[in-house]
Amino acid sequence: MTAVQREIEAAPGSRTAGPEDIRAGHRSFAGVRTRVLEVGPKPKRGTGRLVLLHGYCDSADTWRPALAELAAAGMPAVAVDLPGFGAADPLRPGAILAQLDAFVAEVTRCYADRGKVVLGGNSLGGTMSLRAACREQLPIAGVVSIAAPGFVDSWLVRTVGKYPLPLRLAASLPVPVPGFVVRTIAGLVVPWLLYADRSAADIAHVSRFTGLFPDFRSTTTRLDQARRLVAELAGAYDGLESIKVPLLVVACGKDRLVTAAAGRRLHTLVPHSQLMLREEWGHCPQLDDPVAIAELLSYFRAGALHKKPRRRAPGLAQQAAG
Repeated sequence: MTAVQREIEAAPGSRTAGPEDIRAGHRSFAGVRTRVLEVGPKPKRGTGRLVLLHGYCDSADTWRPALAELAAAGMPAVAVDLPGFGAADPLRPGAILAQLDAFVAEVTRCYADRGKVVLGGNSLGGTMSLRAACREQLPIAGVVSIAAPGFVDSWLVRTVGKYPLPLRLAASLPVPVPGFVVRTIAGLVVPWLLYADRSAADIAHVSRFTGLFPDFRSTTTRLDQARRLVAELAGAYDGLESIKVPLLVVACGKDRLVTAAAGRRLHTLVPHSQLMLREEWGHCPQLDDPVAIAELLSYFRAGALHKKPRRRAPGLAQQAAG
């Protein structure tokens, strides 16, 4: 691993955090150079950190609003760009999940220097958190899985897994689709996919996603990658019965990518897990309600590390069904 090269960056959209609260730098894990966003003090020995993983075509920036809340609460947490996304090195040829497994395992070991970590993952990040929890040798104290795909998915995810229309068009069109057309369409679709209420979408976060689709070629490349990933998800959760650590499954009622039924299915597959259903959240609740997500993560971390929280997260723990 290389030493962290930190630079101070602001946390846009935060209610309470100042520019100094989110520390950005770069590290290498499993041979992949990536960007790290970190907040809070160095944990006391035996208390561990929150390690946050993002979803497909997202980046660590999706956690910035929640990180700002965690920083204000003095909670040690870190978010990383997964390989192939954000500022991380590209994915290598071959199976996608295996590469992400190796990366997440090394991230987990690195940030367990003071105690076992609590993993929090959204979408693909939820998948990777669950897969890491199946490896008993990893220093994990608990997992919060938010909208993990591959259990009961929406029609949209199933369509991507077959042969999406843009890929068929790419093979048949005599001329490429202009980039401004692709960006315009992405700008309309992305808020609808990520947020419960697209009218509340943050322009900066939407721009991060639309920036991944500057032209038709890059769009078809990303969709082909998504198709391969969906195919891998068919066998992604073998071994869930080996999860022994506390697991909180978060399902979102307004999720247009991963239905709430997926969360209920995961909850039945891991009997000791807790299920929380929030009808008002979309696919990325860390964008819909970062304050509540930060409180939820803090409360769960306290319980997973066997420490009594200073105060009960209002309205959150009571909604988790055993």
